[in-house]
Amino acid sequence: MGFRFESLKLEKEMYGRGGFLKNLETLDPSENYRGTPLEGLDAFQRQLKRFDIHVKGAGSDFVDKFFFSADSAVLFPEFVSRTVRQGLEEECILPSLTATVTYFDGMDYRSIASTPAEDEKILRRVEEGAAIPQTVIRTQENLVRLHKRGRMLVAPYEAIRYQRLDLFAVTLRQIGAYIGRMQLQDAIDVLCNGDGNQNPAEIFSVGSAPISGSAGALSYDALLDFWSLFDPYRLNTLLVGNDTMLALLRLPEFQNPLTGLNFQGTGTLTAPLGANLLRTSAMPEGTVIGLDKNYALEQICGSDIVVEYDKLIDRQLERAAITSISGFSKLFTDASKVLLV
Repeated sequence: MGFRFESLKLEKEMYGRGGFLKNLETLDPSENYRGTPLEGLDAFQRQLKRFDIHVKGAGSDFVDKFFFSADSAVLFPEFVSRTVRQGLEEECILPSLTATVTYFDGMDYRSIASTPAEDEKILRRVEEGAAIPQTVIRTQENLVRLHKRGRMLVAPYEAIRYQRLDLFAVTLRQIGAYIGRMQLQDAIDVLCNGDGNQNPAEIFSVGSAPISGSAGALSYDALLDFWSLFDPYRLNTLLVGNDTMLALLRLPEFQNPLTGLNFQGTGTLTAPLGANLLRTSAMPEGTVIGLDKNYALEQICGSDIVVEYDKLIDRQLERAAITSISGFSKLFTDASKVLLV
């Protein structure tokens, strides 16, 4: 008995609302393949098997293999999208910064906020018949700006038709990495300056009360003072640039034998003050962002990786835009703070 995926008619209109994979899964549900040799493959991977297209490894096919038939050509934009997404996710540290991800179909997003006073944060005992204290949640005054990030893929079909798919995928993953880097810069900007709703992070400087030490020099005591400012939140994430990372490595507190063994063997540092230490070149020099990642930042995804599928199918590449729409919103303002060294 044959499987349904072997006889499906593939059309470019399947890239419409909901996305190609969702529409393909509707026609060919993966749950129908439980207990078969195809279990564990999604609908797109089953189509690659149908047309005997190998996209990875030494035996990967040429790009030309996708265009052997009209049906198999429809799969090519999904391959491009998946590979770009892989590059975006490989080096992406956004999941370590965001408390939640919201998927939103549009460009105008309004988040919610709760800004209780100090007295309202205390859950006092409620006497019989007394009113229960309230926590008010409201929508933000201003909209959150979503940014469209992308790259234009320019590659005449004749130039790449005999290139291996795994080699072509390297360029696609690099495009994904570029998009991810720009999204990270957007996240850092919102953490520092707010999302337009008068919620920038509080800024402290080394050598100015309440941070001890001398300006221009990062010390362990200064980190301790910075850590103490986060109550009732927890400082569980530190975001630093290359210069600050070097300054941390030179602190005596991070030069014990166990720290050196971990760093030299795995590249993993002992977490300072129990916080996850993240380095990125997107950080300004002499700046440390500390945050409670469970409460500080919301990522809004206006769209996943979008590929201009018409050009990739009908014109066999030429020029096609690869884009993604996203933005960031501050959740609790006090959950993130900035330290200037």
